[in-house]
Amino acid sequence: MVTAEQTPVNSLQPIPMKPLQVQFLFDFGSPNAYLCHKVLADIESRTGVRFEYLPILLGGLFKLSNNRSPAEAFADIPNKRAYDKLEVQRFIARHQLTRFQFNPHFPVNTLKIMRLAVAAQALGCGPQTIEAMYSAMWEQARDMDDPDEIAAVLREAGLDGPALLARAQDPEVKARLAANTQSAFERGAFGSPTFYVGDQLFFGKDRLREVEEEIVRQRTTL
Repeated sequence: MVTAEQTPVNSLQPIPMKPLQVQFLFDFGSPNAYLCHKVLADIESRTGVRFEYLPILLGGLFKLSNNRSPAEAFADIPNKRAYDKLEVQRFIARHQLTRFQFNPHFPVNTLKIMRLAVAAQALGCGPQTIEAMYSAMWEQARDMDDPDEIAAVLREAGLDGPALLARAQDPEVKARLAANTQSAFERGAFGSPTFYVGDQLFFGKDRLREVEEEIVRQRTTL
């Protein structure tokens, strides 16, 4: 009989490391979330970690956290609004995001397209749908609260619009979006773009450097 003490060291199986979970909590209605979306692939390439895209309903999260959109919160502070615009322009120039344009329909009720994002992930076409929605919202300036426009965007992207729109009405999809939003609030989120690296919370496009640094730090300590 071979005892534990007699077991050869090289016969022991390595303990598999738990993969690092990195999440991006997004809503198509946030221009800053769009800007983050456009540069996350670069962070993935540098770190080897994939971001999990987690759809939330920003309006619902605002209500839960007693928060307001920047456009509303800083409506009476022109210098703050001007600085925020400057920061957007700097970010666009730094990352050469020349396709961005402000949507004249903003603010948009994103309930339909956020349910669509959940449905697309369930049907295995999440990345393509997310890219199509973000492009329509912040590059083509389309009215993404209009059902006909949503259907047209899906069709132009080569996606199965009828299947996606039907699945978006599924009670499970609606419940999933609501649960994602509630969970985000309970984990400390109050807006979008929000990031979690493991259990560490980061908010805003100006924290992307810290997000990447935390990914590297946690990967080296796993």
